[in-house]
Amino acid sequence: MTDRYILLVEDNPDDEELTLLSLRKNNLAHEIIVVRDGVEAIEFLFGQGRYVGRDLSRMPTVVLLDLKLPKLDGLGVLKRLRAEEKTRMLPVVVLTSSSQDADVIASYNLGANSYVRKPVEFGAFVEAVSSLGLYWILLNRPPPMHAAL
Repeated sequence: MTDRYILLVEDNPDDEELTLLSLRKNNLAHEIIVVRDGVEAIEFLFGQGRYVGRDLSRMPTVVLLDLKLPKLDGLGVLKRLRAEEKTRMLPVVVLTSSSQDADVIASYNLGANSYVRKPVEFGAFVEAVSSLGLYWILLNRPPPMHAAL
């Protein structure tokens, strides 16, 4: 098993399935972990709640973060990630259906690495997520995770 994986934070089962299908289409040799609300995302990344004891040295290659989440929205998750030294440099791509300028601005102000609007059309959705996965998994060179520690 590789230490590299994608964390998908998505509460919509249809969008989750499409995203997983799109990422697996390119046979990226990555594990994809799905959490379904903002609180679960925070608990997973910081080893809290049901994730107490999780190996925190193993962090995602990239977080694909929806904004419209139950319990804690995506902006709240992003704010928390950027406030903690351990996750400050973690690559976060906002992947959302929102095209509101206020959401785009807030996401970048809180430290999002990218903002991608989910296309409505199936083929465009698959292509967009596939391209996203290829870039963040194969092309992007993230900072060493221990550099911030």
